[in-house]
Amino acid sequence: MGYQKKYLPLIIGVTLAIGFWFGGLFRFGNNTPLLASAKKQKLNRLIDYIDYEYVDEVDTDSIVDVTVNKILENLDPHSVYIPEKNLAAVTESMNGEFVGIGVSFYLKKDTISVIKAIQDGPSEKVGIKGGDKILLANNDTLYGKKFSSEDVVKKLKGELNSVVDLTIYRPVTDSVFKVRVERDKVPIKSVPVAYMLEDRLGYIKINRFAETTYKEFKEELTKLQKQNLTHLVLDLRGNPGGFLDRANQIIDEFLEDDKLIMFTKNKKGNIEKFFATSKGSFEKGHVYVLIDEDAASASEIVAGALQDNDKGTIVGRRSFGKGLVQREMQLGDGSAIRLTVSRYYTPTGRSIQKPYKNQKEGDYYDDYAARYTSGELTDSTKIEVADSLKFTTPRGKVVYGGGGIIPDVFVPIKSNEEYNKVAFGVKTNMLDNFVFDVLENNRKHYHTFSRISFINDFEVSDKLLQEFKDYLRIKTRGELTVTTSEHDAYIKRSIKAAIAEQMFDLVLSYQIKDEDDTMINKVKELLEK
Repeated sequence: MGYQKKYLPLIIGVTLAIGFWFGGLFRFGNNTPLLASAKKQKLNRLIDYIDYEYVDEVDTDSIVDVTVNKILENLDPHSVYIPEKNLAAVTESMNGEFVGIGVSFYLKKDTISVIKAIQDGPSEKVGIKGGDKILLANNDTLYGKKFSSEDVVKKLKGELNSVVDLTIYRPVTDSVFKVRVERDKVPIKSVPVAYMLEDRLGYIKINRFAETTYKEFKEELTKLQKQNLTHLVLDLRGNPGGFLDRANQIIDEFLEDDKLIMFTKNKKGNIEKFFATSKGSFEKGHVYVLIDEDAASASEIVAGALQDNDKGTIVGRRSFGKGLVQREMQLGDGSAIRLTVSRYYTPTGRSIQKPYKNQKEGDYYDDYAARYTSGELTDSTKIEVADSLKFTTPRGKVVYGGGGIIPDVFVPIKSNEEYNKVAFGVKTNMLDNFVFDVLENNRKHYHTFSRISFINDFEVSDKLLQEFKDYLRIKTRGELTVTTSEHDAYIKRSIKAAIAEQMFDLVLSYQIKDEDDTMINKVKELLEK
């Protein structure tokens, strides 16, 4: 009987969650299946009995949260529960903006240090700069206390058009001053970088497909077209997806009228097709889509639509393999779920969803190791394909379904073990933190560089290189120890790019990094041919 008592709260929680699930806490439009009134009353009585009669106090909310997660996990990997405390942040990210003062910051030694003021944000407009320390907000002391990042965000965010008086210390001039900042909408850019790589060849990076993504993309594309753009690199590497309709709008810029973009099918067999319209502005140009093993969902819709319509060239490695469509549904208590409601298919009829049934926990999302072990990340012939999932494009190109988009032109990863360690070090926040410390120690020197002089004259010294290697070794307790000079050029370029981002902007950082980008260099090679 002991085990029954131990697991009774969980059993109750599962019962409640199932009852809530089928009891209509969320709606499927006008097709919501509602339980009969007697069954709903039965569940209500059960909740009342637990609240008023059960021997122990039971936190039914937390139990329901856990069990709802477990229920969704048994459906598919992309049906997820979003608790109330997380929903606002998720919504902000997908809306493409938040209300605040517009700074990125670093908590160091119990002090809020500004990394940089966001371009065109409220803080930049009043003159706040990287390296400034925020001491007070409306006379509320913000230093010398053990705040978390979440605590700081709460202090600095607020209602639209509300005002906060900040006291700032600027180490470069050893001065303290006050500024009044009016909180405003601050963009969370999903298209952070766009520029011309060389004559007629442009580059646009898309991080995710948010509410504002098409608008951002269209603005950048128009700017590049005014610079005689004829070939475009569309970088979707690491892009986890987002809103399907924003992906379709972007595809429409490349495809001729009435070309099929994609279609969806639900469990009832209902099919919804999406076609290109007459508004495309880059139908005559050539597009190179960069993908990797982390490009998923809407990114794969873009790559698949262009590949199946024989438009452009897909460059990189096999994409993640997500072919399921979710819809967000409110649960009535401030939380929500994203429930898979259909599958999507590329124009040739491919489903690129990889298998997810009967997998061990974590294997679905973390299959990088399996791909590495199989050899497919370094050798395209090791990518497993099935003849039963073979499809043909209008021009006769063979493409495959069953687990991601296979690129037209394969670009392998570097398989050197030490390189992988170094790459991990420069892609985590360890590099950003190291660079922030470097700037903090000598901002007067770094502020002498203009954008042009930084590109042409600044070089990462051997001393700074060694300091970063030592930093990695110490921070990782010896796990990231670089013993050769084979990757020194890559590390120096990464350090310079990180300094450029914190001193100037992300565009300059990308320009520095992209000079040694294997996929971009492959595109340039294809152009030369």
